[in-house]
Amino acid sequence: MTTRRRFFSNDSFWNQPIAPHQAIDPESEFYMRTWAKEPTGGLHMNMYEYTIPVYSVDDSTPRRTVGQLATPQRIIDSAVNKHKEFRHGKGFGPEIPIPDHAIADPAGDKHIAFVDWECGHVWDMWYAVKHDNGEWESYTGMEYDLDGPGIFRHSDFEAENGDSIHFHGPGRAAGVPIIGGLAMYHEIAAGKIEHKLAFAARYNGFQVHTFPATWTDGRYVGGLPEGAVVQLDPELDLDQFELCDASKVICRALQEYGMVNVDGARGTCVYLEGLYGDPERSWDGVIDDENELKRIPVTYFRVLKLENVVAMGDGRDGLRKELPET
Repeated sequence: MTTRRRFFSNDSFWNQPIAPHQAIDPESEFYMRTWAKEPTGGLHMNMYEYTIPVYSVDDSTPRRTVGQLATPQRIIDSAVNKHKEFRHGKGFGPEIPIPDHAIADPAGDKHIAFVDWECGHVWDMWYAVKHDNGEWESYTGMEYDLDGPGIFRHSDFEAENGDSIHFHGPGRAAGVPIIGGLAMYHEIAAGKIEHKLAFAARYNGFQVHTFPATWTDGRYVGGLPEGAVVQLDPELDLDQFELCDASKVICRALQEYGMVNVDGARGTCVYLEGLYGDPERSWDGVIDDENELKRIPVTYFRVLKLENVVAMGDGRDGLRKELPET
């Protein structure tokens, strides 16, 4: 793997730096005041759990059948459009190249992705489970081109307002590829990330989203739409925060490319490659404090101007909430 290898085509949305003097959304300060109410503080780095492990595969990798994992009844019962279930996206599998040592995210999301750099193909899954007999099942699965735009479209899915997008294949609640915006180990080791990052937040907007999101699981009326791009002030002097070298690499990407709101979470976090099952690479000694970015006050971030916000998304029972007072 070369140090400059990145996901998706060069002209992909994910790989475009933010233009100088990019317009800031009129509600940016409001969204940042809301973020400042986050009980867990500023920006966390997900690298040990609730993130995405990525395994390189090729023609020699064993192909394994991935079955459809049954949707829990509580999910079906809470859906607005009753009795829908999670399913794999159109054209996914059922045979997927999966290395013997592959391990899905050990936390609740159990994401995993497989990338064939030679043929330019990606398989990703949410809640992937390997059984004792070696067989795999997952709630969702998507298959797409590594050299494509890295964008799914509304027309790719038959989602009705109120659905979870997971009923239709995507493993991210915003309906984007799970590898989109992932900070990879080799990029940080090389000292430069050349694409937008992905982040998740608590106070995401209820049934509102914008490109590149195709959906949302946001809970809060008036919250930040999923798909929104947030930028760290490009003029900010990072040296004042005494960050490690790896954290500075991430921050420079946040200044140059920004980060995209892709999911809901119990906090605000960016995603670093999950190195589960990797005997040769570890974040230990690279980033010793996953909360290091919280040294940067939220006031140094801003939301870029929102365009074409779509009023649709997940509306399952109990989802809608009110924002905290700002």
